[in-house]
Amino acid sequence: MSRFNVKKVAVLGAGVMGAQIAAHLVNVKVPVILFDLSAKEGPKNGIVSKAVDGLKKLKPAPLGVAADAALIVQANYEEHLELLKDCDLVIEAIAERMDWKLDLYRKIAPFLAPHAIVASNTSGLSITRLSEALPQEIKPRFCGIHFFNPPRYMMLVELINTPTTEPQILDDLETFVTSVLGKGVVRAKDSPNFIANRVGIAGMLATMKEVANFGLSYDVVDDLTGKKLGRASSGTFRTADVVGLDTMAHVIKTLQDTLSLEVDPFYESFATPEVLKTLLDMGNLGQKTKAGFFKKVGRDVLRFELESGEYVPAGQKADEVYARMLKKPAAERLQLLRNSEGAQGQFLWAILRNSFHYCAVHLASIADNARDVDYCMRWGFGMKQGPFELWQEAGWLMVANMVKEDIDAGKALCKAPLPDWVFQGPVADAGGVHTPQGSWNPSTGQFVLPRSLPVYARQHFPESVLGANAPSAQTAGKTLHEDEAIRLWTLDDEVLIASIKTKMHAISPGVVEGLLQGIELAEASYQGLVVWSSDEMFSAGADLQAMLPAFMIGGAAAIDGAEAEMQQAMLRLRYANVPVVSAVRGLALGGGCELAVYSAKRVVAMESYIGLVEVGVGLVPGAGGLTYIARRAAENAAASTGKDLLPFLTEGFTAAAMAKVGTSALESRKLGYVLESDVIVAHKDELLFVAINEAKAMFKSGYRAPHKRLFPVAGRSGVATIKGSLVNMRDGGFVSAHDFHIAGLIAEVVCGGDVDAGSLVTEEYVMALERKAFCSLLTHPKTQERIMGMMSTGKPVRN
Repeated sequence: MSRFNVKKVAVLGAGVMGAQIAAHLVNVKVPVILFDLSAKEGPKNGIVSKAVDGLKKLKPAPLGVAADAALIVQANYEEHLELLKDCDLVIEAIAERMDWKLDLYRKIAPFLAPHAIVASNTSGLSITRLSEALPQEIKPRFCGIHFFNPPRYMMLVELINTPTTEPQILDDLETFVTSVLGKGVVRAKDSPNFIANRVGIAGMLATMKEVANFGLSYDVVDDLTGKKLGRASSGTFRTADVVGLDTMAHVIKTLQDTLSLEVDPFYESFATPEVLKTLLDMGNLGQKTKAGFFKKVGRDVLRFELESGEYVPAGQKADEVYARMLKKPAAERLQLLRNSEGAQGQFLWAILRNSFHYCAVHLASIADNARDVDYCMRWGFGMKQGPFELWQEAGWLMVANMVKEDIDAGKALCKAPLPDWVFQGPVADAGGVHTPQGSWNPSTGQFVLPRSLPVYARQHFPESVLGANAPSAQTAGKTLHEDEAIRLWTLDDEVLIASIKTKMHAISPGVVEGLLQGIELAEASYQGLVVWSSDEMFSAGADLQAMLPAFMIGGAAAIDGAEAEMQQAMLRLRYANVPVVSAVRGLALGGGCELAVYSAKRVVAMESYIGLVEVGVGLVPGAGGLTYIARRAAENAAASTGKDLLPFLTEGFTAAAMAKVGTSALESRKLGYVLESDVIVAHKDELLFVAINEAKAMFKSGYRAPHKRLFPVAGRSGVATIKGSLVNMRDGGFVSAHDFHIAGLIAEVVCGGDVDAGSLVTEEYVMALERKAFCSLLTHPKTQERIMGMMSTGKPVRN
């Protein structure tokens, strides 16, 4: 079977997007060459070199590991076009100028490999017009590929074909972008700004218009249009600052230049807002210039005020009554907002109504179906629900009639009526645009299912839309055991799956019992055990609240017993006779990290956050985390020519003592929580598929648990060395006295306590030291302050 094998990619243009696309390619192990113009002074690769250096400083970090910037090959158009011949995919990401792009295509055309796909990362220019500059033999391999900023983190990638693009090219590229880059792909029509920016920017413009109508301040609007509304926490105006007001202005101009009142009845809403013009004239472009709609002065956040042209203190919040309204069921929520008398409620109904109106009128011209619009708004603009999903959930015809009444009353942005399909025919009969038979395509008048490319067979539970009745991970497969703490189930009768159900997937006594039961079942009848959950939480750690009653009744002795049970469970995982694979996604903290490192293997989603964070609540890791650090140090030392254990302990000790969290699977690998033999998966929805197959492969390869071995520890001399450096940190004011005390206990555990350097110990011995340190801290007043502070506020207390 032939497949599109991307061995190397070229990215043309080292601007903000081009450099970050190159960085993400490095993250997923795809060799990449980053091109730009020759520098006028100094080294000819100077423009690219500056962009690559800048990647190391950007927040959020575009690279999983900053040092990997060195893996980006630097090139310029004057000297290195020959390098294009080795590239299977060429992504053009230069400035949004049609003439510049066309000129570059003419320049690179003679150097392109005969099989290479060429794609433009434009945010809205016509892909068909861009293709006209290409030779006839390249046109079938050309398309649009629109990443969202920042490319590492944003799920959405829009693919746009031209009339001459071969269908197989789109299929190949979608497969690569989905599985290798970990993105959600939507195929958009070649209309101005495609789907996400067309709907999203029109929505932002409409929001700005309604803000002026209702006289609301930007901070109040961001509070209303952020998490309360089920959208990105940055709301409207902070999102604009992050995107860049110049970028936003360019996208607006694309709408203005390529549309007209004849083709878009909302055209009059596309005028550049006065406040945006003012900020652009001031050079305040948002986050990149440290001032836009908001700016930070010291610790104070200020907001721009158009009337005075000055920045004034920000921080106003929405009225609490609207926060309560937004928690109501969808139908009641929309009715309450529409009927509210206050400006904030009327504003919220107006922007939602405008969204429903705009999406319905334009669905046929911008997208294949309603599902694609909803995915674009979820993946590209951080909405929990797309506009069609919310409309359908609230009651299709009820909302349609509310919108119609507003249009007829002149309250809407324009007088364009809702399409006929909204009120009659299959959509009205089905109660919405999303059904188990597919999502509505107004062009064909049918409900269409998602594409069934082979790559999607790797996603057991892909994201779906409301109304599609997709299989649920909570009920799929065959359940062997289920209680309030855990579900043990299987999809194929070959591998057992354990899904933790507690809040934040905290490891409670019930979870421990369920995992032990899962190991017994797996050893008896299955090829392996996979620990996996369907959301962004592997496990936030041990359930402290579950421990408190025992502590109150029996004191530290009661906790010692509970900790011993958790430690024994971790060892049972490690020495099980079938492979235990932890499929980690999102947070794996404290006990969650320990659960992962005691598994035979880890399959980790790229965007995972792994670490031993117990110091934040005044404790030390107590379920084997420090024992793991001590054992791994001994194993790493044994594999090297060095005799001194201490250098191999340093990173693990520091990570635990400073509660370091790997902010990607790649960074967690550097911290030692993910091993070189583990698998990092780019697409979150492929995690279970890969984990199950890893378990099967290990079993079929004759998996046997590791031998229980004695291992050497650094002993009292190692403790003394570490504590010596801690004294300097304490006396220099870098750590508190209590942090010093906790770090000293961590040093004693990972070094094996009061024994000679090189003494051979068991895991159980080190675990006993770990429990002793953990229980001693539980009785400490400073630790109790930290625990109660975390439970009441969710934030660490520094004392």
